[in-house]
Amino acid sequence: MLDHVFTDAISALRDAFEAALLERQAFEEHFQVDVLLGDLTWETSYGLPGEGQPPRVVAHITFDWPSWSQTSYRRWYVEEELDARPAIEMEIVLRVQRLAEQPPADVLFAAVPPHSPLIGDDRLERAGLTIEIGHPDPAGGGDLVDDEHAVEITYEGLYELAEETLADGTSKQLDEHFGTLGGWIASMLVRLGDVRLKYLPAETES
Repeated sequence: MLDHVFTDAISALRDAFEAALLERQAFEEHFQVDVLLGDLTWETSYGLPGEGQPPRVVAHITFDWPSWSQTSYRRWYVEEELDARPAIEMEIVLRVQRLAEQPPADVLFAAVPPHSPLIGDDRLERAGLTIEIGHPDPAGGGDLVDDEHAVEITYEGLYELAEETLADGTSKQLDEHFGTLGGWIASMLVRLGDVRLKYLPAETES
């Protein structure tokens, strides 16, 4: 296993999701490298158990490890100097899908807070809400299917790594911070799942 603080953070969040009994969505996890800029990106998706496929509510999580963070981390690792704290850029998208009709945006805004709890020294900030409408192609043949709606609520923020965490990626501090993030994401999925909305049936039951 690669020994790097970025992968340590990924492992800590996975453990938090498992503790919250969330289900990882098959084939939705990716680890990518930007060969031009050097940035690392990890993407994954988790949903509530027993929702069927696709689930009604799901969280898409993106962690970015930018090249400037790697430069700072490498300098600390080699020279033991920390001029700027490396950080993980985080994006959390809470998606409500399989909707039979367009929901009122104010109801969904009211269901989730404008900020996350403290994750380390900072909070994720709610960046906005996007509504999607999927129209079936009438020329596709077969029985016509109703329009399908979806809503995405996005949170963004930075997680700055303390020197203690850099020195020991398995530190209790890292587990505590990402345990808080994982628990908060799970609670937001439950809140959104409890909003009274009309859904289309799942394609398959889990």
